[in-house]
Amino acid sequence: MEIVKIIGIGLISLIIIIILKQYKPDFAIYISILAGALILLFVMDKLSSVVNLLSSIQNKANMNNQFLVILLKITGIAFLTEYATSICKDAGESAIATKIDLGGKVLIIAISIPIIQALLELIIKIMP
Repeated sequence: MEIVKIIGIGLISLIIIIILKQYKPDFAIYISILAGALILLFVMDKLSSVVNLLSSIQNKANMNNQFLVILLKITGIAFLTEYATSICKDAGESAIATKIDLGGKVLIIAISIPIIQALLELIIKIMP
């Protein structure tokens, strides 16, 4: 039950952060970052198995490898952007969080251009 471990790390971190904010509020953000890193380590094994599954499906379907790589990059950017914005919001810097969020969205659009182009070409081929 990985979810129990993840919830446990989150709740223990929350309690430590609440206690630390009373005495040393500067250190609370470090606990938040550490908790996020620990949770990421627990999830990495499952994430690698998902990537392997997608890769095997891609090989069986004879799909273009470029699309799978792009989709994985987009997913990674989305996860990292969400993590960074959450840390910034926890630190009380919502303006920076908004800028990181906007930057992540722009990068996702820029990276997805080959997929959009392939879809438009397919639509043009189908249309009479």
